[in-house]
Amino acid sequence: MTIGVLEMDFLVPGSRSLKDKRRVIKSLKDTLRARFNCSVAETEFQDLWQRARIVACVVSAEGRFANEQLNEIARFASNKAGAEMIEYRIEML
Repeated sequence: MTIGVLEMDFLVPGSRSLKDKRRVIKSLKDTLRARFNCSVAETEFQDLWQRARIVACVVSAEGRFANEQLNEIARFASNKAGAEMIEYRIEML
């Protein structure tokens, strides 16, 4: 069994308040959950208007499949309107 963890840092340049940021981030999290059947949470920068860190987690019998899925999640999230991905990191446990 392999657990894959993907940390993604985002800028939300159009955000003028925490409410604006949360709307964009919630939409992204909901889309990732529905499309990729993964666990998603905002883990840091909750009090910053234009910054967010989202973590996605997948569990798989094969490490290769988990890595492929996390890379696909990162590609998808990098094209999300309203949020600009700064960087991402994948870790396999």
